[in-house]
Amino acid sequence: MSNIRMLNPKDEADSEVEVSWADQQQINAFSKLNAKIDDFEEQHAKLKQEKEYLDDVAMELELADEDEPVRHKVGDAFVHIPVSEAMERVEKDSAKLGLALEDIESEINSTQEKMTELKKSLYAKFGNAINLERD
Repeated sequence: MSNIRMLNPKDEADSEVEVSWADQQQINAFSKLNAKIDDFEEQHAKLKQEKEYLDDVAMELELADEDEPVRHKVGDAFVHIPVSEAMERVEKDSAKLGLALEDIESEINSTQEKMTELKKSLYAKFGNAINLERD
């Protein structure tokens, strides 16, 4: 199914706006920010999934027997460590992921604010002749 549609005759007359060098730079900047948002959202989803996995591991470790060592992945190898040490490592990794998630979220918010400013400027000049909305 195609998203292409014909412009109304009255909208077509508005599309005769000349694009200056500065306007093109703003359009390019918006496009770059849009690509960054996609990358940030992808990273956010991966980090969130990893944090959920670590939370699940932490719950499993709480149920584990304290006397039996558990296997913990270090690099490409698994080593046997006490449950308490495994819990500490999982909590530390979870905290790092939490900070990384906060950083990504702040980057997303900052980028969206910049995009909003560019949208205002571009829509003010071009009106219906430009589409900056995501599908």
